[in-house]
Amino acid sequence: MPACGGAAAVDVVVTRLDVGPGALRASAALLSQEERHRAGRFAFECDRRRFTVARARLRQLLAARLDIGADSVELVYGERGKPALARRVAASNLRFSVSHCDDVAVYAFAFGREVGIDVEAVRVIPDADDIAARMFSRRESEAYRALDPSDKPLAFFSCWTRKEAFIKALGDGLSHPLDRFDVSFEPGEPARILRVDSTPGDRCGWTLYSFVPGPGLIGAIVAQKAIPGTIREHN
Repeated sequence: MPACGGAAAVDVVVTRLDVGPGALRASAALLSQEERHRAGRFAFECDRRRFTVARARLRQLLAARLDIGADSVELVYGERGKPALARRVAASNLRFSVSHCDDVAVYAFAFGREVGIDVEAVRVIPDADDIAARMFSRRESEAYRALDPSDKPLAFFSCWTRKEAFIKALGDGLSHPLDRFDVSFEPGEPARILRVDSTPGDRCGWTLYSFVPGPGLIGAIVAQKAIPGTIREHN
């Protein structure tokens, strides 16, 4: 993925969530009381660990960009659940998005423009064709049905992550109809938003990127348009 400086850059961070006991305790110490309470509500230990480490890492990454302590990061949530910085530090104009799949978490950060990120494990799911027919747009559904069966697992999750990243950037969650926009996902095609309602993708004001955060995984980032080539990836 290209790297370029400047205020418009999108930083992408990939991190592992399977840490040892010492790192887990250190992560838990960074959480707020509400976050610890939320972690305690998970039924399974692996889910508690993943939430704890992912949220602590988010606090560290935000703190580094805001030049404050990780325990000073305050988060609020929009009407549809999208996290954002509390008003005290919102003047920084830093936007971010988080996603995780099993023991991998991905983060996207940008100053001055909205951003959304998603990651999924590429796998065969029995009802993928039915989901595509119900959730994808007409154009996407037709393109998906025409694929060779061997190409369908990667195509399905390429499409899904790209659509999920877009609605996360919008802040609407799954309340936003997924058939109101088209994304590319066919083998060999570059990642692009093709249409948003009646607006062609190249004039919609958003840019789509695809990336591979690890073996067997596929990820996508959507950001408000800025200078081309301003994605920085870190591990």
